[in-house]
Amino acid sequence: MSAVWQSPLQETKSVCPYCGTGCGVLIQHDGRKILGVRGDPKHPANFGRLCTKGRTLHQTVQAPDRALQPLLRDRQGGEQVIHWDAALGLAAERFARIIREHGPQAVAFYVSGQLSTEDYYVVNKLAKGLIGSNHIDTNSRLCMASAVTGYKASLGMDSVPNCYEDIEAANCLFIIGANPAYAHPIVFRRIEDAKARNPDLKIIVADPRRTATASIADLYLPLRPGSDVALLHGMLHVLIWEELIDRDYIAAHTEGWAELKQRVQAYTPQRVSELCDLPEDLIREAALEFGRAHAALSLWCQGLNQSSHGTDKITALINLHLATGQIGRPGAGPFSLTGQPNAMGGREVGGMPNLLPGHREIINPEHRAEISRLWGVEALHPEPGLTAVPLFKAIERGEIKAVWIACTNPVVSLPDQQQVVRALQAAEFVVVQDAYHPTETAEFADLILPAASWGEREALVTNSERRISRLAQAVSAPGQARPDWEIFRDFARTLGEILDMTGHPSPQTESWSSRARRLFDYPDSESIFKEFRESTRGRDLDITGLSLAILDEQGPQQWPFHEGATGGRQRLYTDGIFPTPSGRARFLAPAYAPVAEEIDARYPLRLTTGRLRDQWHTLSRTGQVAGLFQHVAEPLLEIHPEDAKALPEGSLARISSRRGTVIARVRHARAQLPGTLFLPMHFGSRFAPQGMANALTLPALDPVSKQPEFKHAAVRVEPAVFAWTGAILCRLDVPARLRELQQLVSAFPFATLSRLGDEADPALLLRIAADALPDTGLLAALDAAAGLDGPEGLDYQDARRGVFKRVLLREGRLQGVRLIGEDATLDWLQALMLSGEDVRGFRHLLFAPQTPKNLQATPLSRAVCNCMGVSESAILRAIGEGATTVEAVGKACGAGTQCGSCKPEISQLLQMRVAS
Repeated sequence: MSAVWQSPLQETKSVCPYCGTGCGVLIQHDGRKILGVRGDPKHPANFGRLCTKGRTLHQTVQAPDRALQPLLRDRQGGEQVIHWDAALGLAAERFARIIREHGPQAVAFYVSGQLSTEDYYVVNKLAKGLIGSNHIDTNSRLCMASAVTGYKASLGMDSVPNCYEDIEAANCLFIIGANPAYAHPIVFRRIEDAKARNPDLKIIVADPRRTATASIADLYLPLRPGSDVALLHGMLHVLIWEELIDRDYIAAHTEGWAELKQRVQAYTPQRVSELCDLPEDLIREAALEFGRAHAALSLWCQGLNQSSHGTDKITALINLHLATGQIGRPGAGPFSLTGQPNAMGGREVGGMPNLLPGHREIINPEHRAEISRLWGVEALHPEPGLTAVPLFKAIERGEIKAVWIACTNPVVSLPDQQQVVRALQAAEFVVVQDAYHPTETAEFADLILPAASWGEREALVTNSERRISRLAQAVSAPGQARPDWEIFRDFARTLGEILDMTGHPSPQTESWSSRARRLFDYPDSESIFKEFRESTRGRDLDITGLSLAILDEQGPQQWPFHEGATGGRQRLYTDGIFPTPSGRARFLAPAYAPVAEEIDARYPLRLTTGRLRDQWHTLSRTGQVAGLFQHVAEPLLEIHPEDAKALPEGSLARISSRRGTVIARVRHARAQLPGTLFLPMHFGSRFAPQGMANALTLPALDPVSKQPEFKHAAVRVEPAVFAWTGAILCRLDVPARLRELQQLVSAFPFATLSRLGDEADPALLLRIAADALPDTGLLAALDAAAGLDGPEGLDYQDARRGVFKRVLLREGRLQGVRLIGEDATLDWLQALMLSGEDVRGFRHLLFAPQTPKNLQATPLSRAVCNCMGVSESAILRAIGEGATTVEAVGKACGAGTQCGSCKPEISQLLQMRVAS
């Protein structure tokens, strides 16, 4: 008998495609299929550590929701498979017609911080160099734009001046508007390590929510949402009063101090206390800790950026560093935590409507001339294009006729969700290019193009500390999926041919097709990198000394990396010289301004939105992994108990703003300030059609960065009462089952769909509510979609009470459940199904209205530690039995002993037990 040959396990170096930490990953595969992952112990961003999302990356690539072939769609949802040549030909014909009839400014591209540097470079060149449209923006506008404008305004260029080693070198860490425990878990592991090594490290956290990050804080400042500028001015006021500023540094390296000093005179601790709802002594203590520190490092993210005054907040924070000389040396500086894996790379190549490659500005004639020469085009359009929110408004008005959306899901992620829907419905032609299908945005596409994903193509990305990493290809992309840059390259060539065929006059002497072939003569991704590298020559991000060989041999490198250099630069501004006309950093003196939409009698509560620990953006990728739903399975409205008197824990609430309404389940949370609410940003119509947080948020923009204000909206909350609630539990044994159920959830005024179980035995939970009972046709459709329509099913009906139940048993084990009108036993039945317990001995009790007392199981509790499968109740039990530290909890139940992502929450639970 001959042995079956198996390909040996191989490992390929890559980088995690989630947040901007840039963790190194080793992909485990057999040359055909990705089988697992582990952290790269040699990568300087993570040294082998991965968070819960990174540890499950291998489960996302073979997902049933991968886009595998080009699809032609009609607006009624019909889809037809077409060949790549036909797909690109159709796109080129539609774009060419619109360009001929309405000009190049009638087409636009909306791309993503998850694209590689090569992808970004090619699509940016396609829009600006070939078509002549500067209407290209990125979803990085939604997370990092204010950090960019703040850095440029204060320091002269869009460059993070720090490195991760500064976390270990600091003796004061000021975290404001960031929750790295959830959003950047591996950065938080470094913070935990730094605190453990140096107990004297002072950590200050300023956030309206007592987040998991606050669990490590020595000083927590629960400021009013949107009042950050007032707090930062107040801290500077105290620093001046206590003579904790560095007058020599201010005199030698800055300008604008007199105006700022005059501004902050009015921001006394008493006034700031009133503006921020903070005790005066907390404001003073925070300022003194910062000012007395030998090395003070600040970390921020969306909490500052996502504001109609985001740029002001960033410049006010940078003022603290400049005034104290806390920049350009180990452990000191303003460190923006990037939200996406290559948001920085997108800025480097100019993938925004006001930029050109190499951090050049479109409005600068010299910059346009330099890129025109590099690209070999006569001229570039001199006016910046539209940013994300105005772009979609222009689509709705009909000014932009066609939009190409790549690697992002704006129907869920942009503010004022209904406006985005109206825009896409009004567009003449919509292309959606993604690795996953369906998505909420794809519902409005005319053409869907399948893109290669993580592990399936070579790529370069730049992380939060300016470190460039190379991702190697491990396996081939599935189906007909292709790298994004190849799709853009071939579309450009096809568009050139179509424009020539239709007689559209070329703006240059050579034909459209000849120019397209010349501009996009890229046989491989390295050829793109070499051209981009040349665009950085002499610029602040100069990487002319970097090569792919260096990245392969020496590992990830920080920029700048000049020609002739032996390595990149860890920190910027070490010499006190800044890239401004005077060589000095600039103090700016913004006045505090309130949030864009204040609360009133009709909308008396403040809503903020943000991320969950185990989910990413709009669930296109993480939504494929059952284990990542175990921490939080659906969008939960977090509300302080004082504001929830009419909203019991677990009940449904209707949250309304001036733009829309959301229905979500209630979770009481003392981490919320009274008067404030929190909703996660991730859920769209596929998993929670009534739970889209951005149906509530407003499109108010920062006037400089054009970043929307996601962190504050005025809302009201009231009970959402339905005649009945129900649930369906089923095995995810057929890949189509999830999609079939997703197509049915819109029939209910409330529905959430979440994954259960694990990779080996996945399951689904659908929770629904309505006023009218479903008719027999809808019940039959639900049963069929859930696989509950087999002959093994048992039924119970009480039409008078509106109760319709069904259970499916196989070999004595529960395989599925339908509960309509009576769902008090849901947790018990779910536990039975997932445990695989033999239920034949009490099958007659499965239809009971309440869980039988003699069969009470351990109540279901959300998973806190996904790696070890440890629930919140198990951790509380360990604490109740005497565990008083995170380490003791780990010894008792295993929680926190693997990736560590759950340690901040364990710490929170310990603090809550002490407080009670």
